[in-house]
Amino acid sequence: MSIDSVSELWDTLFGAQPDPPGLLVLVTAVIALAVVSFRPLWRVARNAITIAHEGGHALVALLTGRKLRGIRLEFDTSGLTLSAGRPTGPGMMFTLLAGYITPSLVGLGGAWLLGGNRIMLLLWVVVVLLLLMLINIRNVFGVISVLVTGAIVFAVSWYGSPQAQAAFAYVGVWFLLIGGVRPVFELQKLRSRGRMPESDADQLAGITHVPAIFWVGVFLAVDLAALVIGGFMLAGQWLPGAGTPL
Repeated sequence: MSIDSVSELWDTLFGAQPDPPGLLVLVTAVIALAVVSFRPLWRVARNAITIAHEGGHALVALLTGRKLRGIRLEFDTSGLTLSAGRPTGPGMMFTLLAGYITPSLVGLGGAWLLGGNRIMLLLWVVVVLLLLMLINIRNVFGVISVLVTGAIVFAVSWYGSPQAQAAFAYVGVWFLLIGGVRPVFELQKLRSRGRMPESDADQLAGITHVPAIFWVGVFLAVDLAALVIGGFMLAGQWLPGAGTPL
């Protein structure tokens, strides 16, 4: 690869794209809210939340010194991340804590990149993260789910117009920010019916001796904070003075 090609690739990835139309930011927020709110759409789109959820478990497990055994993504949008190590202690606690907050935190990171108009960089970071996750998937549906998601993101980044890339990126980030909140309510609803006795919150309660409802509250507080902060960043694109450019 020539120096000019490397320079062009660098500029493409790290250069700022033009400001998106203000209306696009608002419309993509409405689209994301509709996807999260409309059950048939949510059942399909929730796979993206599950990918981020299980990816969060896996990443924190590795960062805390646990040995990652594999990740499974199921057709019903549930998932499972297996890691080996001490069944108690900070490593296990942070690994369990990561799942329900990762989609929202990824959305917050995406909002930060979009605030600086790094749309292409955001799309390629997502592709790289999905490829890294693919290595650890241990079931067929999980492989298909991650491959399809990655292929869609790559196709938009490679073939899409700047307008299409911007629309896709904003819908995706809004979806993570808004969609990251809904599973916490679903979790508590299932817990109240006794249908998730081994949920992340209940496992946290078991190793910390702090009630599970406290951990549900922590999930919700982090996700709502990410939604507010990320929404404020994105709103800066269409409300003068609302956001802080990078």
